[in-house]
Amino acid sequence: MTKMKKTVLLTALLLTGIAASAQQTLTLDDCQQMAVQQSKDLEQARTQIKMASYDRKIALANYFPSVSATGAYLYNSRDIALIGDAQSQMLQNAGTLVQGQLDAAMAGAAQQLSAGMTQSMTQLMTAIQTNPALAAEYMGSPMWQTVLKMLQGVDPSSLAGLVPNIAEPVNAIGADIDKALHPDLHNIWVGAVSVQQPVFVGGKIVYSNQMASLAEDLARSKYDMKYADVVLDVDQAYWQIISISNKKKLAQSYLDLLQQMQADVDKAIAAGVATESDALQVKVKVNEARMLLTKADNGLTLSKMLLCKRIGLPLESEIVLADEAIDVIPEPQTPAQKSLEDIYADRPETRSLQLAGKIYDKKAKVIRADMMPKVALTANYLISNPNAFNGIQNTWNGGTFVAGVMVNVPIFHGLENVNRYKKAKAEATLYQTQYEDARELIGLQVAQQRKVLGEAHEKVEMTLSNLENAEENLRKATIGFEAGVVPTNTVLGAQTAWLSAHSEYIDAGIELQMAAAQLLKAEGELCKAL
Repeated sequence: MTKMKKTVLLTALLLTGIAASAQQTLTLDDCQQMAVQQSKDLEQARTQIKMASYDRKIALANYFPSVSATGAYLYNSRDIALIGDAQSQMLQNAGTLVQGQLDAAMAGAAQQLSAGMTQSMTQLMTAIQTNPALAAEYMGSPMWQTVLKMLQGVDPSSLAGLVPNIAEPVNAIGADIDKALHPDLHNIWVGAVSVQQPVFVGGKIVYSNQMASLAEDLARSKYDMKYADVVLDVDQAYWQIISISNKKKLAQSYLDLLQQMQADVDKAIAAGVATESDALQVKVKVNEARMLLTKADNGLTLSKMLLCKRIGLPLESEIVLADEAIDVIPEPQTPAQKSLEDIYADRPETRSLQLAGKIYDKKAKVIRADMMPKVALTANYLISNPNAFNGIQNTWNGGTFVAGVMVNVPIFHGLENVNRYKKAKAEATLYQTQYEDARELIGLQVAQQRKVLGEAHEKVEMTLSNLENAEENLRKATIGFEAGVVPTNTVLGAQTAWLSAHSEYIDAGIELQMAAAQLLKAEGELCKAL
């Protein structure tokens, strides 16, 4: 297949699809569903329901413990010293200082020992020498001479050599101690894992969850109100098109009648049994019928554009309604009469006010909970580098676990919570009053709409009777005109009456449909919760 043939075939298929979809037949249910899907108000209401659902889940999360992890790094431009510079120098040179003191002490002891030994030897020699017996016995003794030589040969200064060299090891120990007293706090790392579980908060969590659930129901109730408005608007636009479409067909039939009569008058003028005045009267009516048909056609186009806008179709869309072809407006199906209590339960307005009252009642209880003690369990695991678990060390030497109970007792804050509580209770009372007032208004509205529906039924019956009489009158006038016994203006009057009777019958049928829709809305039957 050549490229040109492919292009021609594709174009033909596209045009076929456009022709098939250019005109679509829509029922009332189709229009309602399309309007619901494209309505921006309903889309916003659905989003508000989602938001309320998220709020409910947020409130539910308060039942569970709160777990968090925290990490931090800190840079400190200046280090921290636990001792001064003078003490630091003493620690670093502690061995040298101690060694010097020991050496000095040993030198002094050696001098004292030398002096003592010399004095003792002098005293001993004097005692021996002053005793002839001892002198004779010891002085000449070889052993004694040996002892004396040994004592005299002892150098007391040699005792200083007995002191060990402790300067370097003590200096090293002092340096280690000095380093420990100068921790490296330039880089600080901290980590913590915290767990908190509320035990008692005065019922605040429970009431908050109830408030969130009621708020979600309130969002659904507001959606129901907007849904009912959208459906009612579509019903009105739909039946307006049916009305104009029937009036257009009526105008065409009226024009056909006048054109037929115009041809008959022209024949009668030719036969000499009618005048030009009769022809002018008919011509004026023909022009009026054409203008009426033009108005109906324009009105039908505009009404369809309005419906297209409400159901989300392009304004230029060609649509045909399923009920456009009907000749008689169908009688609407209304459900069995409901009790007022059932209506109050189904109407979104009363449900919204009732829910709002309950929400503010729960809000008051939440505020009251803020005035009560609060108890919570807490547990924390802490870790840091440096740490002080075994002195100050620059290591990740494990962490510490801390657990306890926290109790908070509010005492006084200018009676803020007391006034907030009273305000919430007043708001709940306000909505309760509005709810009672709404019940009375809804009861009155339902009674009124029921009377309107009854009047619409009677109007349909009366217009139908008038239509039958007008058709019979037109039939007899037409027969009389054809027989030449009824003048032209009488026939024209009968045709005008026939047109008016048909138009009133169409209007009555549409009013009946709208009265039924209004009653369904008043009774809460048009609502549709998600």
